[in-house]
This record gives sequence, C-alpha cells and structure tokens, in this order.
Amino acid sequence: MTRQDTIAVGRRVLETESEALGRMAAGLGDSFAEAVEMLFEARGRIVCTGIGKSGHVARKIAATLASTGSAAIFVHASEASHGDLGMIGADDVILALSKTGETRELADVIAYAARFHIPLIGMTAAPDSALGLASDILLQLPDAPEAAAAVNAPTTSTTLQIALGDALAVALLERRGFRPEQFRDFHPGGKLGAMLRTAADLMHGREELPLVAPETPMRDALLVMSEKRWGVVGVVDPKGRLLGAITDGDLRRHIDGLLDHNAGDVMTPGPRKTAPPGMLAAEALALMSDPPPAVTVLFVVEDGKPLGILHVHDLLRAGVM
Repeated sequence: MTRQDTIAVGRRVLETESEALGRMAAGLGDSFAEAVEMLFEARGRIVCTGIGKSGHVARKIAATLASTGSAAIFVHASEASHGDLGMIGADDVILALSKTGETRELADVIAYAARFHIPLIGMTAAPDSALGLASDILLQLPDAPEAAAAVNAPTTSTTLQIALGDALAVALLERRGFRPEQFRDFHPGGKLGAMLRTAADLMHGREELPLVAPETPMRDALLVMSEKRWGVVGVVDPKGRLLGAITDGDLRRHIDGLLDHNAGDVMTPGPRKTAPPGMLAAEALALMSDPPPAVTVLFVVEDGKPLGILHVHDLLRAGVM
C-alpha cells in the first residue's frame, strides 16, 4: 500500500462521515427541539447510557453536558442490570444510545424507564427497534454506511452520535443562557481554565498599587514607581478615581526638567487601557498586546477606581497564551 493509497483511504473515511453528518444536519427537526426542551425541564439528572462503542460515546456526552452546567451522569447499560438502575431517579431523563436499537443490555433500562415513567430519549438509526418504539422522543440517526464497510466497525455511526450529542449540549447551553464565567467554574484547571479566569482572579491587590496624587512632585512619584516595581504609577484624585498613568514613555517625553514637574503634568490622561475586574484573562492579554500601544501592565478599575494591577507575567504564569 503506497502513501497515496493511505491518504486516499483517509479521505474516503472523512468524506463518508462528512456526507452522513450533512444528511443528519439537513434532517434535523422537531424531535431535536423537543429533546432539548425535555432536557432543559428535567428536575433531576440526564442519565446517558449505552453499550460498547455507543457506551463510550454516551460517557463522552455525559461529560460534555456536565461541563456545560447540566447535571448529567453515565450509567453503563450492563451495570444497570446489576444494581445501577437504582442510580436512575424518577425526576431524571434517560438518553439511550444504540445504532441498531436492539442491544440486549438496554432492555432492562428500557423496561425500568417504562415502569417508573422516566422520560426516555432514544438515539438510534432504527426507529422500529425496541429502543426506537419505546422512546418518548426519538433522535433518528441517518442509516449511513460505516466508513469501514468491509468489517462494519462502528465509525460513521459513532461520529453521528458524538456530533448529535454535541448539538444537544450546545443547544441546551444556549437555551439555559450559560455564560463563559460559569464554564470557568467547571474548568478551573489547564489552559482552558486559565483563559477563563478573570482580571480580579489574577490581579495584585490595593496594597501593591503604585498610586500618587496629581500634585505629587515627580521626585516622590519616581520613588513610588521604583518601590512598587511595576514600571508605572497611577495618578488618582482625592476620591480615588484614576485620572491617568505615568509610564517610562512619559518620563522620556518629559526628561528635560522632569523633576520640576508634578505627577499631573507628566501623566498620560486616562489611561487608555484598563481592565474591569470581570474581564476574562484571555481578553486582558489581547488588550495588552493590541497596539497602539502594547503594554505590559493594566490597572484593574471599577467605577473609575483602581482595585488592583495586572502584569503580563501574571497572565503567562497562569497559562494564558
């Protein structure tokens, strides 16, 4: 098998699965909207279940739902028959996955749902199967060929299940009005968690703020700038509102007779770049990097008053890139 043959196989698989995804998107209808509404109104948890490859996908869907604010768990269909059915409560909604809909291990889950009137959403390519007929809402997958047609290994079907699970999660997320800061609460670690932290999470507090009054002589303002080591000093009015900032650039522009001036004379009014405490870390880094001019320090300001100070190194140490 040549390298080109291998590439051709990869393209065939991707094209097969892409075509099936297109068919599923085109055929998405009222049952999808009904499923999202049922999941939204659930008073209990979303219980995702399946067996084999469908079980792996169900576990992934449960994790995606949980990470976006839905109370979701995975229950293995086989384990359900040996005691785990007790994990499913009357207020829950079951999302069951099976391409054929005739998976023997799902029979007990289906019977349990019927017995205790637990809503059942079925995801299957076979509407006339046991799962399809038992479902309160049927999410029908296209009866598309598997990419590994010769051995009929689950490929296209699991891709469709994953994509439809993602569609449910995102639609439910938007139905709920889920916000980025809520997403951060479920992802405190790693790069994603770092990107979703806020300026208030990473800033240095009031005790480290380099602040002076407008009438402060530049000799004293330079001492504050040197003592705090931020390379900047903020200028505030008697009510603590930020009037402007003095940076190295301001010092160079006023180098002639610098010590004859006060802070109000030398400062750049504004300053042009500040961060509210709720600004995401990723947004703060973009603001710092976006000219003109690029900066390394931001004052974190609320109601015109500085609460803290944020350095680009704080963002980089936190993993924001």
